[in-house]
Amino acid sequence: MALQERQEPDVYQENFEPTSYLEYYRMNQDPIGDEVLHFLLKHYNATFKPGGLEGKLLIDIGSGPTIYQFLSACESFQEIIATDYTDKNLQELEKWLKKMPGAFDWSPVVKYVCELEGNRDKWAEKEERVRRAVTQVLKCDVLKERPLEPAVLPPADGLISSLCLEAACPTPQACRDALRHLRTLLRPGGHLVLSGGFETTFFMVGDKRFSTLPLNEKFLREALQEAGFIIEKLEKVTRAAETHLDNRSDYTGLFFLVARRGD
Repeated sequence: MALQERQEPDVYQENFEPTSYLEYYRMNQDPIGDEVLHFLLKHYNATFKPGGLEGKLLIDIGSGPTIYQFLSACESFQEIIATDYTDKNLQELEKWLKKMPGAFDWSPVVKYVCELEGNRDKWAEKEERVRRAVTQVLKCDVLKERPLEPAVLPPADGLISSLCLEAACPTPQACRDALRHLRTLLRPGGHLVLSGGFETTFFMVGDKRFSTLPLNEKFLREALQEAGFIIEKLEKVTRAAETHLDNRSDYTGLFFLVARRGD
């Protein structure tokens, strides 16, 4: 099958500025960021709490420059591998992992997750746990049959991917193919934890506009089934009224789902 060709010029590699994108994640300072973070973090907490999903290896697909998606998972997976398509995002992620000067301050978000877990005061310990858990930061392209090539990894117990597919996939067929590609990274019975926005056609990073593939629940259910996944949980929320006037993105709602590789 022919690979979906990326549009030229490569807008993400050239124009996506991680430091501008991270402005969304200054907790209690950005209404859109807060809406997305509160929704995702609560569901990550519920998914990875004791008795929930666990295992040895977790791969995050399309990490961007963010670490919020690791904060609950690092408690139930021994090793996390972060991945992204753009070099700048990988560099920004490494900056935080290695405590380099100028790294983004995630502590308000970390404290919020620790509060969900019952002890806000353990935030510094949580940050160190994340740094220990994330053992590799790799290039990733979900449009490739082997998204992580040239890296060769054992089959993962879990995959997470947040706000990635709608940005990475230019067409519905590309999204179907991407889910099929991701399935190959999972062991039989392993889980995919997927989240994002509904009906999003664009989002802004600083003054740069990025087009996205509008997803809806019907399409997601069909595409996941076609790719060999069984959905175990799908949570959704309508966009809050107070963010509707914010013209940096046009998403209509958010989703969070857990699906198992059916074999």
